[in-house]
Amino acid sequence: MEIEKVNLEDKFKTFSKYWTPKIVGELNEQYVKIAKFKGEFVMHKHDNEDELFFVIKGVLSIELLEKTIEIKEGEFVIIPKGVKHKPYSKEEVEVLLFEPTSTLNTGNKNNKMTVSHLEKI
Repeated sequence: MEIEKVNLEDKFKTFSKYWTPKIVGELNEQYVKIAKFKGEFVMHKHDNEDELFFVIKGVLSIELLEKTIEIKEGEFVIIPKGVKHKPYSKEEVEVLLFEPTSTLNTGNKNNKMTVSHLEKI
């Protein structure tokens, strides 16, 4: 097995479609994913997985049932399993995600934004 470093800036340049997470690494049954977000996602929850959203570039808002959290560059938030949430951003935002390999991007919702088969880049 070859050990290689990952350059996130280079990886983000390889795609432009929003809300389509890409796998850039894997460790301990967790995927390290990157994604570009813009606009609104769907309110959803993950019954069995926590999610970590780390903002690389831009500002991400995550609407919860009782409040909205704003995450800026260099900040992250962990959304515990079972918590309904809806990510959104007015401008393009680049995000690094840590999630179990079983995590479906739309959680308990299955719609046009669901990405069932993740691309590894």
